[in-house]
Amino acid sequence: MADQKRRDFIGMVFGGFAAAGGAAALYAMKRTWDPLPSVMAAGFTTVDLSPMKPGEFRTVTWRGKPIFILKKDHTDLKKCDDADVKVGEGDYLVRIGLCTHLGCIPAWEPGKQIFKCACHGGEFDACGANTFGPPPRPLDIPPFKIEGTKLVLGEEGPEYKKLVGKA
Repeated sequence: MADQKRRDFIGMVFGGFAAAGGAAALYAMKRTWDPLPSVMAAGFTTVDLSPMKPGEFRTVTWRGKPIFILKKDHTDLKKCDDADVKVGEGDYLVRIGLCTHLGCIPAWEPGKQIFKCACHGGEFDACGANTFGPPPRPLDIPPFKIEGTKLVLGEEGPEYKKLVGKA
Protein backbone atom coordinates (compact mmCIF):
# COMPACT_ATOMS: atom_id res chain seq x y z
CA MET A 1 0.00 0.00 0.00
CA ALA A 2 2.92 2.36 0.74
CA ASP A 3 4.24 1.77 -2.82
CA GLN A 4 0.90 2.84 -4.30
CA LYS A 5 0.87 6.10 -2.32
CA ARG A 6 4.44 6.85 -3.40
CA ARG A 7 3.57 6.22 -7.08
CA ASP A 8 0.48 8.43 -6.81
CA PHE A 9 2.54 11.20 -5.22
CA ILE A 10 5.26 10.99 -7.89
CA GLY A 11 2.57 10.95 -10.60
CA MET A 12 0.92 14.08 -9.16
CA VAL A 13 4.27 15.90 -8.90
CA PHE A 14 5.14 14.96 -12.49
CA GLY A 15 1.66 16.04 -13.65
CA GLY A 16 2.03 19.38 -11.81
CA PHE A 17 5.41 20.04 -13.45
CA ALA A 18 4.01 19.10 -16.87
CA ALA A 19 1.02 21.43 -16.41
CA ALA A 20 3.27 24.30 -15.30
CA GLY A 21 5.60 23.70 -18.28
CA GLY A 22 2.65 23.60 -20.69
CA ALA A 23 1.25 26.85 -19.28
CA ALA A 24 4.68 28.51 -19.61
CA ALA A 25 5.00 27.30 -23.21
CA LEU A 26 1.52 28.63 -24.10
CA TYR A 27 2.34 31.99 -22.49
CA ALA A 28 5.61 32.19 -24.46
CA MET A 29 3.82 31.37 -27.72
CA LYS A 30 1.22 34.07 -27.06
CA ARG A 31 3.97 36.63 -26.39
CA THR A 32 5.59 35.86 -29.75
CA TRP A 33 2.30 36.57 -31.53
CA ASP A 34 1.82 39.99 -29.86
CA PRO A 35 3.29 42.95 -31.76
CA LEU A 36 6.34 44.55 -30.19
CA PRO A 37 5.75 47.74 -28.20
CA SER A 38 7.93 49.64 -30.68
CA VAL A 39 5.67 48.49 -33.53
CA MET A 40 2.55 49.47 -31.61
CA ALA A 41 3.99 52.92 -30.87
CA ALA A 42 4.98 53.43 -34.51
CA GLY A 43 1.45 52.69 -35.69
CA PHE A 44 -0.05 56.11 -34.94
CA THR A 45 1.40 59.61 -35.04
CA THR A 46 -0.59 62.62 -33.88
CA VAL A 47 0.19 66.06 -35.31
CA ASP A 48 -1.33 69.25 -33.91
CA LEU A 49 -2.07 71.48 -36.90
CA SER A 50 -3.31 74.53 -34.94
CA PRO A 51 0.09 76.28 -34.65
CA MET A 52 0.77 76.11 -38.42
CA LYS A 53 0.72 79.43 -40.27
CA PRO A 54 -0.67 79.92 -43.82
CA GLY A 55 1.87 78.75 -46.39
CA GLU A 56 3.87 76.80 -43.80
CA PHE A 57 5.35 73.46 -44.89
CA ARG A 58 6.11 70.78 -42.34
CA THR A 59 7.54 67.28 -42.57
CA VAL A 60 6.75 64.68 -39.89
CA THR A 61 7.75 61.03 -39.72
CA TRP A 62 5.23 58.21 -39.63
CA ARG A 63 6.38 54.57 -39.74
CA GLY A 64 9.77 55.73 -41.01
CA LYS A 65 8.27 57.66 -43.93
CA PRO A 66 8.25 61.43 -44.39
CA ILE A 67 4.77 62.95 -44.37
CA PHE A 68 4.38 66.34 -46.07
CA ILE A 69 1.89 68.78 -44.54
CA LEU A 70 1.28 72.11 -46.28
CA LYS A 71 -1.17 74.69 -44.94
CA LYS A 72 -2.88 76.45 -47.84
CA ASP A 73 -5.55 78.85 -46.55
CA HIS A 74 -5.13 82.62 -47.00
CA THR A 75 -2.25 82.13 -49.45
CA ASP A 76 -1.86 82.05 -53.20
CA LEU A 77 -1.27 78.28 -53.06
CA LYS A 78 -3.43 76.25 -55.41
CA LYS A 79 -6.43 74.79 -53.57
CA CYS A 80 -7.69 71.37 -54.58
CA ASP A 81 -11.17 70.43 -53.43
CA ASP A 82 -10.62 66.76 -54.26
CA ALA A 83 -7.13 66.52 -52.71
CA ASP A 84 -7.01 68.90 -49.73
CA VAL A 85 -7.90 68.01 -46.17
CA LYS A 86 -10.19 70.41 -44.32
CA VAL A 87 -9.23 70.75 -40.64
CA GLY A 88 -11.20 73.40 -38.81
CA GLU A 89 -11.04 76.51 -40.99
CA GLY A 90 -7.82 75.46 -42.74
CA ASP A 91 -7.04 73.53 -45.91
CA TYR A 92 -4.03 71.22 -45.82
CA LEU A 93 -2.15 69.01 -48.24
CA VAL A 94 -1.24 65.72 -46.50
CA ARG A 95 0.89 63.30 -48.54
CA ILE A 96 3.57 60.65 -48.11
CA GLY A 97 6.76 62.45 -49.13
CA LEU A 98 8.16 59.74 -51.40
CA CYS A 99 8.35 60.12 -55.16
CA THR A 100 6.14 57.56 -56.84
CA HIS A 101 8.86 56.85 -59.40
CA LEU A 102 11.73 55.46 -57.31
CA GLY A 103 10.96 56.52 -53.74
CA CYS A 104 13.24 59.57 -53.47
CA ILE A 105 12.18 62.41 -51.17
CA PRO A 106 11.11 65.48 -53.18
CA ALA A 107 11.93 68.97 -51.90
CA TRP A 108 9.30 71.71 -51.53
CA GLU A 109 10.15 74.78 -53.60
CA PRO A 110 7.87 77.54 -52.26
CA GLY A 111 8.81 80.03 -55.01
CA LYS A 112 7.59 77.67 -57.74
CA GLN A 113 4.97 76.00 -55.53
CA ILE A 114 6.11 72.52 -56.55
CA PHE A 115 7.69 69.45 -55.03
CA LYS A 116 10.83 68.70 -57.06
CA CYS A 117 12.47 65.27 -56.99
CA ALA A 118 16.23 65.51 -57.41
CA CYS A 119 16.67 61.92 -58.64
CA HIS A 120 15.09 62.20 -62.10
CA GLY A 121 13.52 65.66 -62.16
CA GLY A 122 9.97 64.62 -61.33
CA GLU A 123 7.63 67.39 -60.23
CA PHE A 124 4.43 67.45 -58.21
CA ASP A 125 2.17 70.48 -57.80
CA ALA A 126 0.74 71.86 -54.53
CA CYS A 127 -2.07 69.29 -54.79
CA GLY A 128 0.39 66.36 -54.92
CA ALA A 129 -0.37 65.61 -58.58
CA ASN A 130 2.49 64.56 -60.85
CA THR A 131 3.03 67.33 -63.42
CA PHE A 132 6.40 66.58 -65.03
CA GLY A 133 8.93 63.80 -65.38
CA PRO A 134 8.83 60.07 -64.76
CA PRO A 135 6.56 59.77 -61.68
CA PRO A 136 3.66 57.55 -62.80
CA ARG A 137 1.07 58.80 -60.29
CA PRO A 138 0.44 61.51 -57.68
CA LEU A 139 1.99 61.45 -54.22
CA ASP A 140 0.32 58.83 -52.05
CA ILE A 141 -2.08 59.71 -49.23
CA PRO A 142 -1.30 58.23 -45.80
CA PRO A 143 -4.21 56.81 -43.81
CA PHE A 144 -5.40 59.49 -41.38
CA LYS A 145 -8.30 60.78 -39.36
CA ILE A 146 -9.10 64.21 -37.96
CA GLU A 147 -9.66 64.78 -34.22
CA GLY A 148 -10.44 68.47 -33.72
CA THR A 149 -7.31 70.30 -34.91
CA LYS A 150 -5.17 67.17 -34.75
CA LEU A 151 -4.22 64.86 -37.58
CA VAL A 152 -3.87 61.22 -36.51
CA LEU A 153 -1.72 59.31 -39.00
CA GLY A 154 -2.20 55.55 -39.24
CA GLU A 155 -5.96 55.30 -38.85
CA GLU A 156 -8.52 55.51 -41.66
CA GLY A 157 -11.10 58.16 -40.87
CA PRO A 158 -14.04 59.38 -43.01
CA GLU A 159 -11.92 62.22 -44.46
CA TYR A 160 -9.31 59.73 -45.70
CA LYS A 161 -11.94 57.44 -47.18
CA LYS A 162 -13.50 60.38 -49.00
CA LEU A 163 -10.14 61.41 -50.50
CA VAL A 164 -9.21 57.95 -51.74
CA GLY A 165 -12.72 57.18 -52.97
CA LYS A 166 -13.63 54.56 -50.37
CA ALA A 167 -16.58 56.51 -48.96
